[in-house]
Formats: sequence, structure tokens, C-alpha cells
Amino acid sequence: MNRFLASMIAVVLCIHNLSAQDIVVDNLRKETSRTIKKEADTSTWRIKHGGLFGLNLSQGSLSNWAAGGDNFSLSIASYFNYFHYYKKGRNFWDNNLDANLGFVQTTSLGGRKNDDRIDFLSKYGYKMDSTGKWYLSGLFNFRSQFFDGYTYPGTDPVFSSSLLSPAYVILSAGFDYKQSDKFSLFISPLTSRWTIVTNNRLAAIGSYGVDSGKHSINAIGAFVTINYATNIQKIIDYRGRLDLFSNYKHNPQNVDVYMTNLFAIKINKYFSATYSLDLIYDDDVRIFGPNGKSPGLQAKSMVGISFLRTLNTVRVK
Repeated sequence: MNRFLASMIAVVLCIHNLSAQDIVVDNLRKETSRTIKKEADTSTWRIKHGGLFGLNLSQGSLSNWAAGGDNFSLSIASYFNYFHYYKKGRNFWDNNLDANLGFVQTTSLGGRKNDDRIDFLSKYGYKMDSTGKWYLSGLFNFRSQFFDGYTYPGTDPVFSSSLLSPAYVILSAGFDYKQSDKFSLFISPLTSRWTIVTNNRLAAIGSYGVDSGKHSINAIGAFVTINYATNIQKIIDYRGRLDLFSNYKHNPQNVDVYMTNLFAIKINKYFSATYSLDLIYDDDVRIFGPNGKSPGLQAKSMVGISFLRTLNTVRVK
């Protein structure tokens, strides 16, 4: 019985070994015949570009209206955005252009602009870590306006701004945290900012912190910019940006703030209800208070029904 049992165990072991060998051979055969999947080619630039165009038109009229008001008012506001993003291996290069222009006409106040801005931002980065979220980056930003601007402290308008008066140019080196295509945080301990006033009338009175008779001033400081874009719900889109700048040499505790917000609620394929809110605080812009000698928070908000056209394209070169 013991011999028979031993013989049976030996037979089972032999069968098991042969089966294991067949499995190994079969696995080797599969591995050698398996097609190797190639990694994504990162030797060429991946390009993503697109934009958004919006046009808001509103009109109102009154006739024998007891509550009072302007007999006629017409407002036109436009918004344009275009972006061009590049990515190759550990490198990225983001470019973004924003432009706003608005005009209002009323019977009592006449015609005047109510929005005017051009803003170009370009940022290059090199990936520092394996997660692909931290980049060593450089940033360039230019911001100004298209046409002459006026304030209305009384009955007569006062000339206050023009093309390149002011204009702001920022050159910055720092670190960029890109969590996703929706969010980025750029932090720079070393930033150079130029405030430019090319108009002789404004330069002569020392507008926007530029010394009287001069046309520009430079400041060195710390700079932070946050960009965020998301789809809050299926029909609600949000785009926002926050810039913070602290001048090391002049009142560093008085941080300059520049913030833009745009909400778009989709009505149909072409029309959306929009709300925009822009906030600016610049310690060197002193057009508030008695005799216009104090800085203040500048705020601009607009609500309307807009024609919006979106174009998003992805192309690989």
C-alpha cells in the first residue's frame, strides 16, 4: 500500500510539474508574441487654442414716465478672449489675450465709454517634479486700454487716461503650480513692474504714481497671479483671475489688487446671460477722496444678455 501510495504521489507530482512547465511555456509564448504599446510621443508640440466672443446690446426708452429717467439709453458691450497653449515634454507655453470695449449713450449724459481694457499674458514653464504640477516659470504681462477715458466728478468731464496712459508691463520669474487646465497659481519673489504714462498732459501732473514730467516708473516686488476657469453647472461657466503685487521699496504692506470675474449662464447655443465684476486697487492711483488725493477700490460690474460664440480646437503637430 505504501509503495502504491508513493507511486501515486510521484505520478501526481510529475503531472503537476508538467502542467506548470506548460503554463510557463505558454506564458513565454504570449509574452514574445505580445505587441508592445508605444508611449505617447512627446517630441512635438501639442497645441490647444480657442476663444470666446461676446456682444451685449441693451436699449431703453421712456415717454411721459412719472418716475423720471432718461428718455433714451443705448448700451453696447463686447468681450473677446483668445488663448493659445503649447506643451512639449517638460515644457509648456501659455498665451492669453483679453479685450473689453463698451459704450453707453443717454439723452442726459450723452455718449461715453463704460468699458475699455486690453490684457495680454504669456507664461513659459519647465516641469520640476514627477507629478507634473510644479514648474519653474517666467511670465510677461501687458495691460492697457484703447481710447481716451474721462471721470465725471461734476458737470464737466476730466481727462484721466488714454492709450498707453497708463500701461502696465510685468516681467516675473517664479514657480507655477498647475493642478489642471482649470487652475494655476504663479508665485514670484522677484518681479519687475513698469507703469507707463505716454500722454504728456497726464505725465505733467504725475498721474498713476509716475513722477511729474516722467513717462514711466519701475518697481521691484513680489507677485502672485491665480487663474481659474470651471463649469459650475451644466449651463454655468466661470472665468476668473486675481493678481497681487507688493512693492518692496514703497509701502509693501499696501498690496495692489487686480481681479476679473465672468459668469456666463447658457440660454441656448448662441445666447447667454452674463455677469462681470472687475476690482482694482492701486495705491498709486489717487483719483478719490477730497481733491482726488486718495487711493480707492475701483469696481465695475455689468449684467446683460449676450451673444456668445465659443471656439475650442485641439491640434497636434
